[in-house]
Amino acid sequence: MRELRTLPRTRRLTSALLFALSTPLAAQTAPAPQSASTVPGSSQADPATLDTVQVSGIRGSLTSSMNVKRDAQGIVDGIVAEDIGKFPDTNLAESLQRISGVSIDRSLGEGSRVTVRGVGPDFNLVLLNGRQMPGASIEESNASNSRAFDFANLASESISGIEVFKTSRASTPTGGIGATINIKTARPLDNPGMHANVGLKGVHDASNENLPGRLQGDSLTPEISGIFSTTSDDGRFGVSLSGSYQERDFGYSQVGVPNGWRAFRGDSTAYGTIPQPGTPGSENIVNRPGPNDIYSVPQNLNYRVVGVERQRTNGQLVLQYKPLDNITTTLDYTYSENKIQQQRNEMSVWFNYGPSASAWTNGPVAGPITYSEIVNPATSDLATAGSNAATRNQNKSLGFNVDWAVNDQFKLNFDIHRSTAEAGADSPYGSSNSLGVSGFYRGTSVVDFSKDFPVLQQQLGFGLNGLDPSRTLVTGSAFRNSYMKSEIDQAQVNGDFTFENYSQLKFGIGSTEVKNRSAFSNVQRDTWGGNGTAADYPDDLWIPSAFAQYFDAIGGSGNPAQFNQLFLFDFERARQAAAQAAGDDALYRISPEFTTDRRVTEKSKNAYLQWNNSWDDLRVPISLAAGVRYEETKVDAQALVPVAVGIDWVANNELPIRLADSAFAGGSGKYEYWLPSLDLSFKLTEDLVLRGSYGETIGRPGWGDIQGGQTLNQIARLEGGTGQEGNPGLKPLLSHNIDFSLEWYYSDASYASVGFFRKNIDNYIGVTTRNDTSLGLNTPVGGAYWNEALGNGCASADLTCIRNYIFRNRGGAPGVVRGADDANGNATGVISGQPGDPVANFAITAPANQRSASLDGWEFNLQHMFGASGFGVSANYTMVDSGLTYNNAVIGEQFALEGLSDSANVVGFYDKDKWQVRAAYNWRDEFLAARFDGSGQPNPVYTEAYGQLDLSIGYQWNENLSLSLEAINLTDEVQRQHGRQKNQIVYATQTGPRYMLGLRYKFW
Repeated sequence: MRELRTLPRTRRLTSALLFALSTPLAAQTAPAPQSASTVPGSSQADPATLDTVQVSGIRGSLTSSMNVKRDAQGIVDGIVAEDIGKFPDTNLAESLQRISGVSIDRSLGEGSRVTVRGVGPDFNLVLLNGRQMPGASIEESNASNSRAFDFANLASESISGIEVFKTSRASTPTGGIGATINIKTARPLDNPGMHANVGLKGVHDASNENLPGRLQGDSLTPEISGIFSTTSDDGRFGVSLSGSYQERDFGYSQVGVPNGWRAFRGDSTAYGTIPQPGTPGSENIVNRPGPNDIYSVPQNLNYRVVGVERQRTNGQLVLQYKPLDNITTTLDYTYSENKIQQQRNEMSVWFNYGPSASAWTNGPVAGPITYSEIVNPATSDLATAGSNAATRNQNKSLGFNVDWAVNDQFKLNFDIHRSTAEAGADSPYGSSNSLGVSGFYRGTSVVDFSKDFPVLQQQLGFGLNGLDPSRTLVTGSAFRNSYMKSEIDQAQVNGDFTFENYSQLKFGIGSTEVKNRSAFSNVQRDTWGGNGTAADYPDDLWIPSAFAQYFDAIGGSGNPAQFNQLFLFDFERARQAAAQAAGDDALYRISPEFTTDRRVTEKSKNAYLQWNNSWDDLRVPISLAAGVRYEETKVDAQALVPVAVGIDWVANNELPIRLADSAFAGGSGKYEYWLPSLDLSFKLTEDLVLRGSYGETIGRPGWGDIQGGQTLNQIARLEGGTGQEGNPGLKPLLSHNIDFSLEWYYSDASYASVGFFRKNIDNYIGVTTRNDTSLGLNTPVGGAYWNEALGNGCASADLTCIRNYIFRNRGGAPGVVRGADDANGNATGVISGQPGDPVANFAITAPANQRSASLDGWEFNLQHMFGASGFGVSANYTMVDSGLTYNNAVIGEQFALEGLSDSANVVGFYDKDKWQVRAAYNWRDEFLAARFDGSGQPNPVYTEAYGQLDLSIGYQWNENLSLSLEAINLTDEVQRQHGRQKNQIVYATQTGPRYMLGLRYKFW
């Protein structure tokens, strides 16, 4: 995988070493963590604060995390670094999943986005040192709609801790219905003196070996990190500089039906259905679904192998200065970059719903056991596409903070920051692409769907027994350019006043401006019958290769009946050959112009009051935090949309919309909310705490839902047209949250807890349809020419008669352009709507707030240290439930909550003397991942239950040097998704274990 590299690996490694060694990372002891429940952006910690961590390592990290929970106001969980530069997991999302109620979505074998208490990634707010962070993501085939933050962009080495606020407070920024997640980095004045260390790791990803040779990267790649932190002798000035550089070469093998399934009732005769009883081919159906059963047929079947190279760079500079004893100023800059290159080869068959044979499971939701289709080898292709694309995600954040203790009772904090997140293509060939390659010699295809791995038996025409390079050529192609940029400018003023009775009044005002741009373009050629001829492509371009061995961890693979060939080829060489055959290189690279371009600006103002008090002299001591937050948001949304200027009648029931150049159109919206919050805690005994909370939180709609402008579907019909538009006036989701937690801290580092939560959520987004004639587009249907034809004997349903009359009697009149007669003697041409003709009606769909839902659940936690033995265990289990589940036996769009699942974690460890050993198992039950599959139709996608075992071993060689060995996904687990029934595979993905051998050296 060398085609798109711009910097040789040796030079990258040298640069990374210089970068890391010039910015060595971290201190000899863990820093004093900030308050366990520090309000993001507030001027000081809440009354309960953490002591300095005295014990480093696994035990110290878990003890500190327990203190985060115990000393918190409300229900808060946290993770504290085992030492500076040594977070419990190399991936932040992987660490977060160890917290009860938190589950993750994985991308490319790593944790990426988080779901908290059944609430998806778009509705969990992520902060960096109390500041709202933007998120930028891109989709493969459309402009992204997501607000979610991707944790894979951040390395864990510079992180000192993470707080997960599960209950709301007036002082906490809005946007997180599931949780508000605050990522904390170290501050030099919190850790006086000079400290430095550097870490080196070698990474071996076993998935890299499970690829064809030309897709493999290096078997060993580097990770380098470092920090340098120092303060002046008088403690008034401090600086820290940290950085990390990571390379990872890996891959995955994937099989499935990526373009979705077509669902039917058993008695349907629609296109794509199996033959009904008594019709030709019905004798080839085994265990036919009943008339009222639901069954689904596949659109295609695809096998792919993918090689991936990732380069992740992170850095942070922090400057702190105390001009006076009571004033601390902080200037910080954070940077991250994540570059990914993917190269793919695949083989697929497409089903055109011709003569077929099939066998089915029992209803009421039947899945295919086998499905076959008989095709003509002279006209049917065996597709073997390829891809080579690259993306780049970049995050920047610059912030300035002033913390001023006006006097012993009154404190103020001023904070401003500008942060950006940008994601897009890092290659002239796009953020994603596909170069179709086919040979037209495919015969009957038979697929066995009865196992986790679908087995394809493929017959070939023309006496072939394998792929034939001499019959192979490039067909259709797509070069996609997806882009998103999000910018946040935020200013906050926070304060608190402590009364003589030690109660506390917190207050603050702030403003936030978020600008988001999401754009997309696609240069697509639909030359699926072939671009040129096979003679235009050298035979040695196409290299037949077996692929079944790359799926050996998926149940059912290894069947000798499996068709076992795809083509490996040099993507750039094939692209150039295709461009030459087409005569235009621009058809085989991305377009610099976006066809979809959405731009949204949200301006928010907020203010809050919160009163904290404790009554420690009561028989049962009570702590209270009560407050209210006001939020006002104005939305301005603009989108690039084609301008419709007319309607043309080109065929019996086809009336394309005539378009002019695109222009920006938009709309606006506004909403305001008063959001109350109440936290109560009761210290039943010295070790037993009961908490109760109520709060209201909001979660803002996706960017695509609030886009401006209106887009018409290109083809209208006799009855009118259709289109879509966003709704900038959408309200955010509003959640009413109730929480209870009982916590027993029975020793210094051990506890057990049980918690209950319920969320009643309003304003879920559905779809409405309205009729719109405001576009003023005249249609020839029912117009003067149409009515003249009816008056001369044509029936209103006889469209051929009407068109013939108009062309033969009004040819050359305004709006009538006649072409040649077709083979049946009927006139052809275009009839355009004219002034005075009826104005066409368009059914416009738009998102709208129209649904409510509720979910509830239980969280169970146990952490136990076995005395001074060094052994310990941490475990939790989360149950989440909602009545809004997907009904697989119903066809059509449904409203159901995505991401709901039970989850569990068990961590066992040994931490004593020089050794640290940790085994961590994470499990997530099956959940609804999407309500629409790859076909774009309303079909469910379920992610099956998945468990993963990780192992880490550390050895403290001496006071300065430590060694580590880590294994991720040690048992080589497979991820699988299916549709309405388990045989309806969507994807099965095999990755592999990852091993890291490292050392860390402390200089001071």
